[in-house]
Amino acid sequence: MSDTRLSPGSALIEAVRAIESSRRRIAVVVDEDGRLLGTLTDGDVRRCLLDGGSLDTPVGRAMNPDPVTAEVGSPPGYVLDLLRRANVLALPLVDGNGRFQRLVHLTDLDKGSAEAARGSAFDFAVIMAGGEGTRLRPLTETIPKPMVDIGGMPLLERQIQRLADSGVRRVYLSVNYLGYVIENHFGDGRDFGIEIRYLREKEKLGTAGALSLLPETPQGPIIVMNGDILTHSDFDSLHAFHQAHGACVTVAAVDYRVSIPYGVIRSDGPFVSGLEEKPSQRFLCNAGIYAVSPQALGLLQGEGHCNMTDVVATCLDRGLPVAVFPVHEYWSDIGTPDDLEKARAFFSEDTKHD
Repeated sequence: MSDTRLSPGSALIEAVRAIESSRRRIAVVVDEDGRLLGTLTDGDVRRCLLDGGSLDTPVGRAMNPDPVTAEVGSPPGYVLDLLRRANVLALPLVDGNGRFQRLVHLTDLDKGSAEAARGSAFDFAVIMAGGEGTRLRPLTETIPKPMVDIGGMPLLERQIQRLADSGVRRVYLSVNYLGYVIENHFGDGRDFGIEIRYLREKEKLGTAGALSLLPETPQGPIIVMNGDILTHSDFDSLHAFHQAHGACVTVAAVDYRVSIPYGVIRSDGPFVSGLEEKPSQRFLCNAGIYAVSPQALGLLQGEGHCNMTDVVATCLDRGLPVAVFPVHEYWSDIGTPDDLEKARAFFSEDTKHD
């Protein structure tokens, strides 16, 4: 597949599609004569969204205008050295006039990096699957919430499948309510292409308490997810974002907008200072997905009830960096019957296009 070239006026959503469709995970921006103007990675896209941009924002606003480049014909060893010294995975090759020719990725040059790329950067995953799903009753009277059917497959199986597809090799399932249903379905995970272990909660421990039951200490970041979340978000991008910002915890967040259906009056005492017709407010809301460094796990105070929001608050109180990772891909929290039906409709349509 040829490398997609974008103009600076292209919408950011076009860059997202270009990045997702290319194994090199980078998009290039060129002028009318094909001269390289900049590049975009997944991180550039998400930083633009955090800065108030949207998927309609021109890519010229989000791109890196000064990327690392090499001239066509440069020795492979030289290009490999450039990639490693700049700590980037891909770079554009240009001709003597600065015209973009093609992209080269680290794995094109280094077989060892290609082998390493097949696995996930996360040490392992933890899914909090102990929820009762009281708002989904009577459906959840005989099965735990994460086992509700979404398009012919349990919600939890969809999560595990996506983790396995991203290269995660081991996942811990924290179980409580009707946990045997989950264990009977998944077993040790060999039929699902991933190793599955269980954290058995004797009492409800919240969205982080079960982390104190882990029998191992990770060497690097782990991914923690609520068991009622469905998403197409890129877990490798979450890890790269987490590492790039040196975070103790990175919280995935979805964009939520509230529209006010009336004209809003701004006032200064008894006098009107301005009018705004039907404004909207934008919020970044917790998506229930976290990248967690070993340092954050050390903050857990033994066994007991604890939520991930408590861990985040502790990090902030101690001045430890907490990053926010905007999710622009599909995301749904299966909390109510209406949420469930919307997810089922989405995955029914998604299956039709597979």
